[in-house]
Amino acid sequence: MGILLTLHILAFTLWIGGLFFAHLILRPVLNQLLDPPLRLTILGQVLQRFFHWIWISIFILWTTGLALIFGYHGGMAEVHWSVHTMLTLSLIMTLLFIYVVFIPFPHLKSMADLPKASQALGTIRKIVVINLSLGIIIILITLLGKWSPL
Repeated sequence: MGILLTLHILAFTLWIGGLFFAHLILRPVLNQLLDPPLRLTILGQVLQRFFHWIWISIFILWTTGLALIFGYHGGMAEVHWSVHTMLTLSLIMTLLFIYVVFIPFPHLKSMADLPKASQALGTIRKIVVINLSLGIIIILITLLGKWSPL
């Protein structure tokens, strides 16, 4: 169980830490220093590499999470309410990520239409904020769930 939980926490840390870095550190610096065409090109390449790691993280998160639930805790009927909430929010985060990868991100990568690429980046930014917020909520629920009397 220790290895599964460690992998689970590491994968989640990579995802949420990457979102935090991209939104609150990288984006503001690039906005200050670079003109839109170069900024969009750099962010497109950064996100492409980051998304590769998120796919790996998602695989690890779902695999280890379900293994922990069904292999060590007796299934969904036996786990604390916080696990149900964590699973629901994780599903929303995963679906939002899949949406970003297949809908707005191709427009950002193409750069054929600068206004459309810029709009795609705006959409991605909003979803990054949502997923970062959901990730922080999951962390808080996990901590609350562990010590909650409910």
